Amino acid sequence: MKKYIKIETGSYRNQDMSGRVFPIIKDYQRFAGKPGGFVTVDCSEFEGFEGLDKARINVPDIGSLTVVPEGQYIINRDEITQAVNPETPEVTENEEQAIERIAARFSILDEMADAVATSKVRAMIVSGPPGIGKSYGVEKALEKQNMFEDIAGRSRRFEMVKGAMSAIGLYKKLYEHSAKGHVVCFDDCDAILYDDLALNLLKAALDTTPRRTLHWNTESRTLMAEGMPNSFEFNGGVIFITNIKFDNVKSKKLQDHLQALQSRCHYLDLTIDSMKDRMLRIKQICRAGMLEKYAMGADTEADLIQFIIDNKHRLREISLRMVLKIADLWKMKPEGYKQLAENTCMKPEVA
Repeated sequence: MKKYIKIETGSYRNQDMSGRVFPIIKDYQRFAGKPGGFVTVDCSEFEGFEGLDKARINVPDIGSLTVVPEGQYIINRDEITQAVNPETPEVTENEEQAIERIAARFSILDEMADAVATSKVRAMIVSGPPGIGKSYGVEKALEKQNMFEDIAGRSRRFEMVKGAMSAIGLYKKLYEHSAKGHVVCFDDCDAILYDDLALNLLKAALDTTPRRTLHWNTESRTLMAEGMPNSFEFNGGVIFITNIKFDNVKSKKLQDHLQALQSRCHYLDLTIDSMKDRMLRIKQICRAGMLEKYAMGADTEADLIQFIIDNKHRLREISLRMVLKIADLWKMKPEGYKQLAENTCMKPEVA
């Protein structure tokens, strides 16, 4: 059962938290070797926590905490939200409206991916947390176009590239898809953004100039062995899928690079930043039939989703993959899947 805690006296970093009420994740713990302690709370519904879902509130002692009913939390939360956003109407977005907002965002992703695949748009960057289905719509759009190539007996012009990617690997992949009408999608290749050479190649490929020429100006045995030129004109399309939220990057140098990328192409932030939105995304996809293949029945499916919601802070990740993992455990042992999930999908509780 969820508990709610009122901070009588306490702080988060330099912010005074006195009088605030939060759902509690982990009970009061003492600091080692110094006075005071902290309590871990769910801050996912509040601003001012750098996009985090949970936070440690420092308090002088356990007497600075009071357990309160849920109603007091709701009142405090709504008062804080209204004070931070005075322009926000008192009637906040309900769950159904939030699910519709998230679905609309992903509908735009599908539409934009199809536009790149059909050469209507040259390039796109998609940003969002892992495990929410960013890749699915993009892969579906590219596979649709590849199907036409397969039927015609032509070589495929669309490719999904996943995992680690070096600068030379990026150069080679862009060369392979440099012809007009080709599209290469880089999924989970975030290392590119931290490599100056790879980043400059990506900027050149995404440029809005009529001619996009990429250069490799150092000697490379790899290029020589494969008969690849040291420069080529890139006329293909690029989709870059990343877990990095560009607006939250702290490094000034990286900020400048990312702004340069944003200015060169369409940038879609899926804006699923809170734990609440991630849980709503899971509900949305389950409604769309993600668990139909398990034939578990509506009541069992609702119970499984509620189990995930109740344990969201203990699960190793909140993602669509985790939903499928737990559904697999249900299929394996319908009467005991929750115990299996506690041991295989959750972080151990700290005493």
